[in-house]
Amino acid sequence: MDIRERLVEQYGDDELLFADGFDESIIGVSIGTPHRVVYDARFMVATLIMNDSMGYSDAWEYLEFNTFQAYVGERTPIYVNLEKRTRP
Repeated sequence: MDIRERLVEQYGDDELLFADGFDESIIGVSIGTPHRVVYDARFMVATLIMNDSMGYSDAWEYLEFNTFQAYVGERTPIYVNLEKRTRP
């Protein structure tokens, strides 16, 4: 079961909005209501670089214009720049 399926099973199909094509960039779900899917923005850029043969600047520009600044309601996903990823 992939992460999207696990989250839909846990939170419900109507509860979460996803950024299509970026499931590998999901880092979690926000606390509180409404629940919002949280993405690692840098991993999203890397995905575009690898899958769509974009350069770094073009990938950032594309995501900023088409994804990061888009508001699709109160369940709009959250995009973060992780400075450090560690495990407790």
